[in-house]
Amino acid sequence: MKKRFLTASLAVILTASAVYPVSMQEVRAANETSSQVEVKEESLSAKDFLGLTVTALTFQHGSETMRQQTIDKWVKGEELKDLSLHIKRDEAARILVRALNKEEKEATLAEYQEKANKLGLFNGLSNSESISKQDAVKILNNAKNVKNGVSNEGVKEISVEDFMKNPGSFGYSLSPDGNYITYSAAWENRSNVFVKKMNDDSEPVRVSSATDRDIAGSFWKDNNLLYLKDKGGDENFHIYSTSFNGNEEKDLTPYPNVTVGLLSDLQGVKDEILIMMNKEDAKVFDVYKLNVKTGETKHVAKNPGNIASWLADRDGNIRIAVASDGVEGTVLYRETEKDEFKPFIEMAAGDEVTPLAFSKDNKHIYATTNKGRDKVEFVKYDLEGKEEVIMSNAEVDVAGVLYSAEQDKLLYGAYLTDKPHYQFFDKSFEELFRKIQTKLNVEESELGINDYNKEMTKFIVSVSSDTVYGKYYYYDSTTDELTELATLSLWLNPEELAEMHPISYKSRDGLTINGYLTLPKNKDAKNLPLIVNPHGGPWARDVWGFNPEVQLLANRGYAVLQVNFRSSTGYGKEFLDAGNKQWGLKIQDDITDGVQWAIDQGIADPERVGIYGASFGGYATLAGITKTPDLYAAAVDYVGVSNIFTLLDTIPPYWETMRNMFYERVGHPEKDKELLTEASPVFHVDKIKTPLFVAQGANDPRVNQAESDQIVKALRERGVDVEYMLKENEGHGFHNEENRIEFYNAMVKFLDSHLK
Repeated sequence: MKKRFLTASLAVILTASAVYPVSMQEVRAANETSSQVEVKEESLSAKDFLGLTVTALTFQHGSETMRQQTIDKWVKGEELKDLSLHIKRDEAARILVRALNKEEKEATLAEYQEKANKLGLFNGLSNSESISKQDAVKILNNAKNVKNGVSNEGVKEISVEDFMKNPGSFGYSLSPDGNYITYSAAWENRSNVFVKKMNDDSEPVRVSSATDRDIAGSFWKDNNLLYLKDKGGDENFHIYSTSFNGNEEKDLTPYPNVTVGLLSDLQGVKDEILIMMNKEDAKVFDVYKLNVKTGETKHVAKNPGNIASWLADRDGNIRIAVASDGVEGTVLYRETEKDEFKPFIEMAAGDEVTPLAFSKDNKHIYATTNKGRDKVEFVKYDLEGKEEVIMSNAEVDVAGVLYSAEQDKLLYGAYLTDKPHYQFFDKSFEELFRKIQTKLNVEESELGINDYNKEMTKFIVSVSSDTVYGKYYYYDSTTDELTELATLSLWLNPEELAEMHPISYKSRDGLTINGYLTLPKNKDAKNLPLIVNPHGGPWARDVWGFNPEVQLLANRGYAVLQVNFRSSTGYGKEFLDAGNKQWGLKIQDDITDGVQWAIDQGIADPERVGIYGASFGGYATLAGITKTPDLYAAAVDYVGVSNIFTLLDTIPPYWETMRNMFYERVGHPEKDKELLTEASPVFHVDKIKTPLFVAQGANDPRVNQAESDQIVKALRERGVDVEYMLKENEGHGFHNEENRIEFYNAMVKFLDSHLK
């Protein structure tokens, strides 16, 4: 739990700008492995050489913004002032050395050329200072050989268990006084909560005893430790309290078919927190004060039926409510809890205003919003609704901010392009961040601030990347001491894991689609079996970082393609809305276009392409094998939707306030009956010829078991053999360790049998 990290939509949109375009001939030349390409002999400009190089040595083929950002790393300061001039050999050497991450202490062009010669980048060329297009093809082929540098033997096979078993202790957080650390770790094959006293040699104490289900998360209320857990994946989360020795655990919200969420920890209020709970009406959440000692609850705010979220001020008074019909909405405000709520900010369709916190004096409200703009920005409102923009980014949405409640100021904001990046608003905090970054010798994108004490002198920080699952550290700024706490999946060697490459390509109708390509380690990126892995949501997105299932597939020799198709969140309002009522249509085309891009690059073997996804990704899997049945040789649907009509008919009751949103973004079961029939795979099973494996949790409240039962039954009635794994003690995805391991073992076996 990242305390006080106020998150907005985690999102990216890359806008076009005037950079170095390349012709399709040059794209083909850049990806040609033979040096016998016939191209016209003429000197190449610096601009064209850069365009050709970024095409050949990266996977940024659709986003001009990302291409420009890549080039900016290769050409610095006053270098190459006039890009229209012919590129010289030593200038090309400097670009290539940087592009290949081979730069060390080179300072002069002569030194860069010497390095390039040692790498063999100019092998097979004359000694001419200028570079022709034909020369560039040879140079870039040499560069690709250096970049790949593989034996094509792959790496040793790592067991499914090593990727999918509990990774060790994780989720570290500090008590408010900084004297204790809590974390989750496996006990009886379930994640439970442990407490460790800082600067003490005593052993950690387990304070929860869950054996049926993982603890979903824990948090502190003063010196009280609380945690959340559901039953069998039903997502009805309750809040439990526990003593420091674990001898006394208590369900503080022991109500059947009720789910609870934390609203405020009420700093300065003894033994009470604010929670949201759908106890009175399963469809909506009221606000209660909960005594964490006794479990006593007191009704604070009644939901009239249309309130989607609430916000308390710094004194714990509920003064903001967000009303919504699922499409349009209003941020409501009141001066005191005795007053009536009044309209504060109106939201039209597509608008997002998310109040996050009150200022220390309760006279301003911090929020994220895209109202009146395409990108989400971080803003501050006064009590009249007047807006001041604090953080924006011309290229992407604001993904989240770190706001210090004690100091009442924004420390940094985060945004995502290819990877996470930060914009700092407090000089002293930036200095502290950079000091920790230097100590750990990591990139900015790999470092996270997870938690800190009230005085912001003690910190929990983490390091993770595409090949590092995660490491936790404790940092004391008063002593400048950094202590390693834990390494996730210590048995996995990052040197044996696969890199995740940011990519971009153009959809058939001209949208820029971003995503990630993970290539198997020590294998040539040629004619590989490919798994396209659409994300869930679809109002979510894939991000750069460690992904156990992607690493498992890459370890087995698969290239893995993850695409942020239209409707993915955070790419701006326009990109999100472009996916409205496009399930199985243009959204699916974006996925198909990504597969075709990988085939055109020579990366994917067109005869060995599989598709695997969970939730909406499972739907996209089924839509893929009905819409483009010849494209896929194997398919895995994990808790996926097969019938949009039954999906809309069985959404959880507490999603009722979002029903109109589903109708707007997916389709109305009556008004859009023809559209939804066309988009529902269960009605097109006659087109399915791809081998299919289906997995489902019986307690899934989002995608009911009937979604999987329907597609399996329909196919079996046609005599099609479908593998079906149903787990009675799981919900929306398999969380219990033994079930995860069983599923991924079965999935790998299934994919191998059809794609290798």
